[in-house]
Amino acid sequence: MSCTSHCPRKERRRWTRIDSGEISVTEQDCPHLLFYGPSGSGKKTLIMALLRQIFGPSAEKVKVENRNWKIDAGSRTIDLELTTLASTNHVELSPSDVGFQDRYIVQEIIKEMAKNRPIDTKGKKGFKVLVLNEVDKLSREAQHSLRRTMEKYSASCRLILCCNSSSKVTEAIRSRCLNIRINAPSAEQIVKVLEFIGKKEGLQLPSGFAARIAEKSNRNLRRAILSFETCRVQQYPFTSNQAIPPMDWEEYISEIATDIMKEQSPKRLFQVRGKVYELLINCIPPEIVLKRLLHELLKKLDAELKHEICHWAAYYEHRMRLGQKAIFHIEAFVAKFMSIYKAFLIATFG
Repeated sequence: MSCTSHCPRKERRRWTRIDSGEISVTEQDCPHLLFYGPSGSGKKTLIMALLRQIFGPSAEKVKVENRNWKIDAGSRTIDLELTTLASTNHVELSPSDVGFQDRYIVQEIIKEMAKNRPIDTKGKKGFKVLVLNEVDKLSREAQHSLRRTMEKYSASCRLILCCNSSSKVTEAIRSRCLNIRINAPSAEQIVKVLEFIGKKEGLQLPSGFAARIAEKSNRNLRRAILSFETCRVQQYPFTSNQAIPPMDWEEYISEIATDIMKEQSPKRLFQVRGKVYELLINCIPPEIVLKRLLHELLKKLDAELKHEICHWAAYYEHRMRLGQKAIFHIEAFVAKFMSIYKAFLIATFG
């Protein structure tokens, strides 16, 4: 997928940063790699820079495929569907998208890649690169399966793993990879990127405007660029006092928190469940929903309740990671909050 005029602005900027990436790994000495760091720090951009350095411009020519696998699981056949990005030299996918059946995807895709090794210009068999996103969300079974296949097919396949937290990746996988931590960009770095984008797009930025966007982004470069684009759509030319709009989903969660504080009842719990479900089906990660909801509730709470509410939020977040249905655990947290807050109101006001 080359960067043409119909690419979103954020993607065009990503390709610009790829060109200036400084990575020194050659095709001959590329180990398995694990990139980890906070969301919006530039992990995928660096991975694409690395692939371009190894394979050249062909790494950019990717196509989106909806792949179907029929997997023989002993007494039954499992049908799995997953979206992948693929070039002649690499495949990118997120196995965690298929839930607890992720281990089958890991096994099948690596076996398939090992059978179809590319031939380089000198007639030698090369290797393909498999980019796995959200490795920290893989089940334990999938991670154990990944470790075995890493060893078995290391001659024909290199893995580049990408995640937010390496602590959720097993030690067996981490020890077989070169671990690369990508720090979140500073506010000054984000300002430089936004000014660079403005220059490339021919936009005039008032003094301090980029700094305000950077401050609101919470050191998330992706979010900063999206906010910049939103401001451009809402109003241009920019003004020095122009408001930086929050994300739609953040406003929605703030409304949910307000609803919870106004009434604590089974009816209100049912309404909140519907709104939370709407966030989840629009691909807002459940961990982010729970953390943001806690943040909004804490702003409205008395100090003496905050510690207890944080305890239960951590409890249900842990339960959510162990389970499969995130909506159950978020709803359980809301019900627990309503119970605690209702008891507090009765004890305080009678």
